[in-house]
Amino acid sequence: MNFEPYPFEKLNNLLKNITPTTKYQAAVLTIGEPQFETPDFIQKTLCENSALLKKYPKTSGEATLREAQRKFVSNRFNIKLNDEQIIPTFGTREVLFNFPQFLLFDTKNPTIAFTNPFYQIYEGAAIASRAKIIHLNLDEANNFKPTIHEDELSECDLVILNFPNNPTSSVLSIEELGEWVYLALKHDFVLLNDECYSEIYTDKPIPSLLEASLHVGNTTFENILVINSISKRSSAPGLRSGFIAGDAVILKEYLKYRTYVGCASPLPLQSAAAAAWLDEEHVAISRKVYKRNFELAHEILGIKIPEATFYIWLKVQNAIEFTQKLYKEYNVKVLPGEYLARDDKNGINPGKGFIRIALVEDEEKTKNALLRIKECLNG
Repeated sequence: MNFEPYPFEKLNNLLKNITPTTKYQAAVLTIGEPQFETPDFIQKTLCENSALLKKYPKTSGEATLREAQRKFVSNRFNIKLNDEQIIPTFGTREVLFNFPQFLLFDTKNPTIAFTNPFYQIYEGAAIASRAKIIHLNLDEANNFKPTIHEDELSECDLVILNFPNNPTSSVLSIEELGEWVYLALKHDFVLLNDECYSEIYTDKPIPSLLEASLHVGNTTFENILVINSISKRSSAPGLRSGFIAGDAVILKEYLKYRTYVGCASPLPLQSAAAAAWLDEEHVAISRKVYKRNFELAHEILGIKIPEATFYIWLKVQNAIEFTQKLYKEYNVKVLPGEYLARDDKNGINPGKGFIRIALVEDEEKTKNALLRIKECLNG
């Protein structure tokens, strides 16, 4: 298998021979990792359940965690899932990598489509599945929403969407998501939406693909799946708590497959995760922090405040050169957009000419970094 280096490895190579100025303190705005303490009640629950390390965890997850995740879906999206429609997972990265391999194992010459730019694990899963890749470009022309080409989608076995989107911060309405549900049923492909940023919204709650499925009458979630995680929501990426939910027919066999994968979450982590999934107060506090960061970016860089995520997809003349200059002269690290995308069949990389900025620091550090970025833009 021939995997591409991860974007952060490419960035390290780009900057390795550059010595940044010592005039400023280092600011790293590259990775989508919240730089805030995991809430105390989550840490306390983890410590209180440490004795459970003596027990093997179940692949299906403990009943307390499954119930907490179902309650989250019910409270947030007003959807009542039964136990067969959700599986707790060890974060979502492992699901995104192994689910396509499970789903496509018996498919001859499989095809996967996913948004471009993208979270690189989508590409890795396609390579591991020996699948043909169709890129769904997100660019200014389509307002960073995937253009539908039914002739291509009719070839697909699996389509992976990612809304709210990393890195462009775009969102799809429930009607737009509903169009994709129709397509999944019409062309009989499995549609999976990566919803890990669903809780980091700046104004109104963002719809789930599950809501869209009900909205268009697909009440059994046939061919429809979503994944979600507490990593961003609860500033707890180390807990590795996520879920996959939707089509019970698919999930029944996937759960069987998972018993061989060995990705069951340790019981103390499950206890802490259950507490996190059940609480909304700490998430509301985080949303205010991220919204304030976007307000600063609006004031300083003039960007339009997005509806969700904590990313700025900033247009620049030359992302590679800008990234190098920003690091050398201002000691700020960002990611060139082309590292998060691939050339499509026409040789177009939709990430070219953009940088991704992760606003994951507190207000003071964010303001300081944004002012340096502005100075670099004006330099």
